[in-house]
Amino acid sequence: MYGSNLVPDDAERTAFRRAEKKYKVYYDDSKSSKKKKQLKQVDLSEVVDFKAILQSFNQSGEVPPGTFALQCDFDRPVFCIENRPGFYFIPDALTVEEQGKWIRESLISFPQPYNRTNHNAVYGPIRDLFMAAKERKILVEEENSTGGLDSMSDSSITNNDAEIWKFVEENSISLRGSACKSVSASVLLRKLRWSTLGLQFDWSKRNYAVSLPHNKIPDELCELAKKMAAPAMSKGEVFQPEGAIVNYFGLGDMLGGHLDDMEADWSKPIVSMSLGCKAIFLLGGKSRDDPPLAMFLRSGDVVLMAGEARECFHETKSLEIKRGSFIKEMEKLHEKLNQQQMAIYVSLVLSS
Repeated sequence: MYGSNLVPDDAERTAFRRAEKKYKVYYDDSKSSKKKKQLKQVDLSEVVDFKAILQSFNQSGEVPPGTFALQCDFDRPVFCIENRPGFYFIPDALTVEEQGKWIRESLISFPQPYNRTNHNAVYGPIRDLFMAAKERKILVEEENSTGGLDSMSDSSITNNDAEIWKFVEENSISLRGSACKSVSASVLLRKLRWSTLGLQFDWSKRNYAVSLPHNKIPDELCELAKKMAAPAMSKGEVFQPEGAIVNYFGLGDMLGGHLDDMEADWSKPIVSMSLGCKAIFLLGGKSRDDPPLAMFLRSGDVVLMAGEARECFHETKSLEIKRGSFIKEMEKLHEKLNQQQMAIYVSLVLSS
């Protein structure tokens, strides 16, 4: 509980926190264990829908009050918000083929060492996680290892990247005895929260660890990011991505309010590509007391944040949606992906 009986529930919360609560996924209070919990309906009537804005703009050239279409040489409409300078929204920016490709890469290739994930701190580098989950394999600690779940620290992982866990067939676990430490690949895949490309981000120190070995950002992704960043770049300048963070969301997951403020040059944009299920993006101001604007993010949308927008708190929240709505929302990608690849939302964020 917040406050006391004499203080309104929202009195001690910031405007950003109240918006977080408004769009949070809640379940009913049914205490019956036999009855499947039902989602409480979330009021989405105030959420800005740039897909609808794009459709209206293409038909009539009109946009809602508070937004405007950027006058630029880009090959599709780019929308801005009047009181959020440096923020650009490009709806339906990626083709269905591009969306399918980068969802697959995000699940299969991007978590591969030397890229780091949230699992490195406990298990070290993990190879072929998606395929292992598909084949129902189990990750086990090597018998001759001296580190592991209890003794390994973040620094030991960072320094030597020792691979002391490996995937084995599910039916071989019983032969290893009850003392064997193990976790299923499917559990690890569900708990995958981020991976990093290019320059590796040190989450404990909140900076880029330039000395760490890393995989190069794929050239094709760099070219796509350069193209998408163009509306936010000064004339004659070219976006040169050096690092990327891939955020993974299961249905209903969220990445709480934060700033992307670790890069030295804030004049260059953050390029964020949305892939997979629909999400809500909260764009606040320079203080958490500034009321945020909520907007839908759909697969294929691109958001750019440069200049003053880099100082704005923001949050991404994946929507929990019913199966029928989910299939309809993802029908364009259905032929490109399998069900396991579809039931996620991925935010691919590149910086220069």
